[in-house]
Amino acid sequence: MQRSVVRPSLLFYLLLLVTVLGGALCALFPPLTVGYTGIERDVVGTVGVLLLVLGGWAVSLTLHEFGHAIVAYKGGDTEVALKGYLSMDIRRYTDPVLSLVLPLIILAIGGIPLPGGAVWINRWALRSRKISSWVSLAGPLSNLALGVVLTLLVVLIDLPAGLVIGLSYLASVQILAFVLNILPVPGLDGYGAIEPYLSPQAREFGAKARPWAPLVLFALIIAVPMVSNTLWDVTNTIFGAVGGDEIAAQLGQLAFMFWR
Repeated sequence: MQRSVVRPSLLFYLLLLVTVLGGALCALFPPLTVGYTGIERDVVGTVGVLLLVLGGWAVSLTLHEFGHAIVAYKGGDTEVALKGYLSMDIRRYTDPVLSLVLPLIILAIGGIPLPGGAVWINRWALRSRKISSWVSLAGPLSNLALGVVLTLLVVLIDLPAGLVIGLSYLASVQILAFVLNILPVPGLDGYGAIEPYLSPQAREFGAKARPWAPLVLFALIIAVPMVSNTLWDVTNTIFGAVGGDEIAAQLGQLAFMFWR
């Protein structure tokens, strides 16, 4: 691959800047403190958490979709470069429902800013079924990698308390995004990874279920506590295995979800 093919957009750097700014505000103005009346919120610190988490979510969405695209490019689908998918421009990946509506609904109700987006891959151009599977896996694995890196930053570096809880929550959200996306549900990346090995009949059923299966899953997450609790249990197990502090992540969620 030529070095000039991947050119991160200015918007990607702006999203990084917003995320860093949010982290700086969290560090300088702790969003949560313990006062005489209980837990007190700092307005500036709360804004910092919002910028850190939402900015980090947008950056992770970009990296998630870029992961799909770069693996597809190396695997034979050179059209992704012409479509602008290698530019790391979030506008190239957005889908009105998957990228905006569903993540915002889940965010408002459950405090989970899910990554969502769409890159259209020419699967027929890919050189093998194995490559097709890795194209699907590249997205959620980028979320897992980002979650692990953020967790290790908190573990290995002595950071201000406000930044610790913000990064911990963002890290846990990234790991949760991995757990969700890796499920073998039509429309999610986990299904995309196994689809090349399914029978034609199973693939036909999956194609029909793709538009509505994620909606059913997200409805179950919202309506059935056992489903969301199970997903969080798996997430916390992975998060804890790499050194994450579940209490810090919960405090970060509390700071983020100021409307509750």
